[in-house]
Amino acid sequence: MTTFELFLETGFTHILDIQGYDHILFVAVLCAAYSPDSWRKIFWLITSFTVGHSITLFLAANDLIDVNGKITELMIAVTIMMAAISNLVTQPEDFLSPKRFSWGYLFAGFAGLIHGLGFSGYLKALIGGEESIVTPLFAFNVGLELGQIIIVLVYMLISFIAISILGIRYKSWRFFLSSAIVGVSLTLILDRI
Repeated sequence: MTTFELFLETGFTHILDIQGYDHILFVAVLCAAYSPDSWRKIFWLITSFTVGHSITLFLAANDLIDVNGKITELMIAVTIMMAAISNLVTQPEDFLSPKRFSWGYLFAGFAGLIHGLGFSGYLKALIGGEESIVTPLFAFNVGLELGQIIIVLVYMLISFIAISILGIRYKSWRFFLSSAIVGVSLTLILDRI
């Protein structure tokens, strides 16, 4: 297995590890900002998130930043709650409407910076013996992005079943999902204080 394949697989499996469900929750709540038929917008939103955590991973791998892990984990939970609350107080599709277009993507990118800090220690330990960090870092991020695409596809499938087959209105589905994620994120915050 090449270095690229190893780090690609590591990034992919790391993001889909159910023990890291906070990241899965964040991707799902970002998806809920749009109706499932807006898959292109969801893809770009997730990509903005990936760019954010790629920057942080690069900085951490080069020893340019080092943040307390406990604070990072708390902030990850806070970003999940912020995104979920945004879904509850804005109209569907408003989170990234043309008026607020840049703010939604900026928020996703900013949250990516914070979530990237959560991966940084793990990745730094893996890269430790590598001569160059470029290939491992790039492969790891590609693996993360592919894993996030899997999360988005699962979200879309569940949303399709809820909306098209069970007949749940999109607004109700969005409210239910976002409310549940607010509850889980509150639990995460309290556990991490």
